[in-house]
Amino acid sequence: MWTEDDVTIVEVSWLKPHEEIKIKARDKLLDMTKRWGGFTKPVLVDSETGSLLDGHHRLSVAKELGLSKIPAICLDYLSSDDIVLELWPNSSFDEITKQMVIQICQSDELFPPKTTKHTTFFDLPPILVSLDELK
Repeated sequence: MWTEDDVTIVEVSWLKPHEEIKIKARDKLLDMTKRWGGFTKPVLVDSETGSLLDGHHRLSVAKELGLSKIPAICLDYLSSDDIVLELWPNSSFDEITKQMVIQICQSDELFPPKTTKHTTFFDLPPILVSLDELK
């Protein structure tokens, strides 16, 4: 089970997204993040490559706010049984593998929004990391 102790603060510049975001959803989250004064949920990241698995809108919010850091749970994506890759029902792909996610993260391309769905066996822990801590 993941706890607040599993959350680390990572450099925004290290993270490599694999999906585009929905600007309206990001703007809503941006507004909420400002009201909260911080992040209440960490992003999920591959510890080996910096590939962003979950939290594309949160990463975009961090960039919009000019933050250099973001709270994250880091795990070994390719060998972990704690995370499962699925496709969203309206995805235009028939199949995507974990290796394909890593490859797209290392390229200049992105999947469309809501292509992949990463399910974890443990919920991401609730946190509150202030924006001041992440500048």
